[in-house]
Amino acid sequence: MPRAFTPKVVTGNALLEGDVIYFTDSDSWTRNLKDAEVITDEAVAQVRLLTAESQAAEVVGAYLADVKVTEDGPEPTHFREDFRRTGPSNYFHGKQAEA
Repeated sequence: MPRAFTPKVVTGNALLEGDVIYFTDSDSWTRNLKDAEVITDEAVAQVRLLTAESQAAEVVGAYLADVKVTEDGPEPTHFREDFRRTGPSNYFHGKQAEA
């Protein structure tokens, strides 16, 4: 029996800077997960992923990532995605220092 579809966001890395980015409902990219489009339909998710992948001048390695919806916005359900959004963990710099 197939697993039920869970909410997702489209994510990847910015082509020039390498930062983690998320696709928005206005077909643009953001570095803030809270601004990402949360997709709850599997067919829509596949179409949104194709749309995101077509922006090859902005993103590399786009894929669907599982999230849970909270009152503060989407939150990752897998440690990999939580790790990606905070950056390297060996010392605080960049996004970690800003938080």
